[in-house]
Amino acid sequence: MKTGISVHKFGGASIDNAESVRNLASLLKQLEMMPEVMVVSAMGKTTNHLEEVVDSYVAQEGNAMAKLDVVRQHHFDIVRDLGIEGDIRDQLNDVMVEAEWLLEDQPVDSYDYIYDQVVSIGELLSTIIVNAYLQSVDLPVVWLDIRDVLKTDDTYRNGQVDWHRTGKQVEQIINPLLEKGTVLTQGFIAGTSENHSMTLGREGSDYTAAILANCLGAQSVTAWKDVPGIMTEDPNISDQAQLLPRLSYAEAVEMTYYGAKVIHPRTLKPLKDKEIPLYVRSFLDPQSEGTLVSDEGPDVYPPVKVRLKEQALIQIRTRDSSFVVEDHLSQIFGLLVRNHIRISLMKNLAVSFSLVVNDDITKIDSLLKDLEEEFTSEVKRPVELLTIRHYSSDQLDQIREQHRVLISETSFDTAQLVLKG
Repeated sequence: MKTGISVHKFGGASIDNAESVRNLASLLKQLEMMPEVMVVSAMGKTTNHLEEVVDSYVAQEGNAMAKLDVVRQHHFDIVRDLGIEGDIRDQLNDVMVEAEWLLEDQPVDSYDYIYDQVVSIGELLSTIIVNAYLQSVDLPVVWLDIRDVLKTDDTYRNGQVDWHRTGKQVEQIINPLLEKGTVLTQGFIAGTSENHSMTLGREGSDYTAAILANCLGAQSVTAWKDVPGIMTEDPNISDQAQLLPRLSYAEAVEMTYYGAKVIHPRTLKPLKDKEIPLYVRSFLDPQSEGTLVSDEGPDVYPPVKVRLKEQALIQIRTRDSSFVVEDHLSQIFGLLVRNHIRISLMKNLAVSFSLVVNDDITKIDSLLKDLEEEFTSEVKRPVELLTIRHYSSDQLDQIREQHRVLISETSFDTAQLVLKG
């Protein structure tokens, strides 16, 4: 196995248009050496547009194919602007066919299955274009369909990695390709044992990079973002956000658990298991050092805020007003698992159980229907969940003065407050 491997991940914002792809090539030329593996996301907001295709198809609105054509034309325009048309349009059309075949029939499969078969084409389209352009400017890259390597179970939209099989595929497929140049492949997507497309959860490209780094025994992973690195809060929300130059794996895990978006929640464990450092850097300022996540972090951290907007507060009570006890909680958690709902915060009182979740109306409505036989439920929306790591009492007092706080939970180093939207 080749040693000293570096894995670099590039998100959708870094390849949003033709100029961004050119900037990517320029960034690669500025590096001391090309990365051995590049993991690339879908371009810009392509995933969002493909989700609209799925929703239109499932609802049988009659315009799913037209929405897909908009995605096609956007990629054709980028190819034209890059001056690499050649047979690339045919390659892109071949990928689009994977979705078109499904859209031509009436929907009979589950929403999650349909989602993965359609949305997964975004990464295939982007990497075909990026691969062609990098080759046109004499950067040695080799395109790989990650679905042949990264194998999962059939939990659509949240694929669980088959580590044994994936490790074997990495050994048999990626290692030989490393002798030919930089392996350029897709993030976010994978393949099942039946060769169906699978996704790893929204923003899952970081996780893909971590999986490959773990299997390859890489020396580092670098995630290129449109922010300076990992910040004390979202710089798009607050102008008080500060760069965190160093983080421990443990602190980064806490941040992602509470909803920090800069790193996919499952990214860190495969890296920590092999002590592989993660660098989070800005493609807008490639000379800056960004953030290093490793075993060692600073002794003291500043307050770190994570805001989750568009949340829903669900309050559940038994129909006979009895205490909410272990049997009830077991039943509720089973229904949460069935409906693929992740809890952001929960609070158990004598006769009620409250939880904060992402305000996905479809999933919440399904949960409420499942609950109605034995429980009564009330949903409050919208609410905002604010988590503060390394908080001070003064901070909490100030927030309580400025906002209506519905729930407040504090521990030694973490405070969570549910705020009325």
